[in-house]
Amino acid sequence: MRLDILAALSGVMIALQARANGELSHRLNNGLEAALVSFGSGLIIIAAIAIVNPAIKEGIKNLRSSLANKEIARWKLFAGALGGSFVAIQTNVVPLIGVAIYSVASIAGQTAVSLAVDRIGLTGGGKKLISKRRVAAAVLTVLAVFVSVLDRIDAKNLSLIAVILGTAAGAVVGVQRALNGQINEHSHQSFTTSLLNFITGTSFLVVLIIVGIAIGKINLVPLPHGPWWIYTGGVIGVIYIAFTSTIVQHLGVLTFTLFSVGGQLVGSLIIDLVSPTDGVHVSVYLVSGIVMTYLGVIAGGVSSSRVKKPVRHK
Repeated sequence: MRLDILAALSGVMIALQARANGELSHRLNNGLEAALVSFGSGLIIIAAIAIVNPAIKEGIKNLRSSLANKEIARWKLFAGALGGSFVAIQTNVVPLIGVAIYSVASIAGQTAVSLAVDRIGLTGGGKKLISKRRVAAAVLTVLAVFVSVLDRIDAKNLSLIAVILGTAAGAVVGVQRALNGQINEHSHQSFTTSLLNFITGTSFLVVLIIVGIAIGKINLVPLPHGPWWIYTGGVIGVIYIAFTSTIVQHLGVLTFTLFSVGGQLVGSLIIDLVSPTDGVHVSVYLVSGIVMTYLGVIAGGVSSSRVKKPVRHK
């Protein structure tokens, strides 16, 4: 199968994960518990892989060496907590606004925060200048969020807070990816970085739930018996990691991003047409917002690829 098709399928996986986690949250009526089930199941799978994969163990040794030599700040290793926050928001938001609007909002958040991440040099390699075209692209993706919900702005079944949270979730995962990029530079193994993410993310969710139970805000409930697909969030996450770690090396970040985002947007639209959450419908405004989002991603990506590296004078 062609790598560009696999990249698009990886984007579809993101949409499917959002739908599965959202449905689990809806049936549990507890977003944090659903997030823990999703993240925890992913941790179990990737931990099992780590036991038989010497490359992951080598990555752990590399990270320990970097920490001992103070080549990477210890706090950056907790990037997985941001991933836990992302899934916690996802499980609460998707049941309210659907997969498509959530995808548009989260991509807008990622695009916008990428400007700040590059400007302060969080991805490593120093600070980067931000082009006017990238700023315009980020503005376009944010406007796409408003266009997507234009016909439902007064509807009772649409929470504007949920849309804002979806955008915030995208911003959170944007920062997480930047930190993971730095971790990867020292671990030299994407699965090692992912294992660390699942450990810290699951731990973060456990702490949140314990605090919620202690203050009487959360009550754990028995897991529903089905359908089976509502428990696939963690599995999809691990498969997505395997896809990205392999495909990006061959396609490059820009090409992978364009195909992946395209797959996510089209996939989320199809999901909301075929298997929508309660109260969710597809409108011309939503379709227009999806098109605007993709155009923004294309504009921002092409602009980034054209940025020339600074010339170093000897």
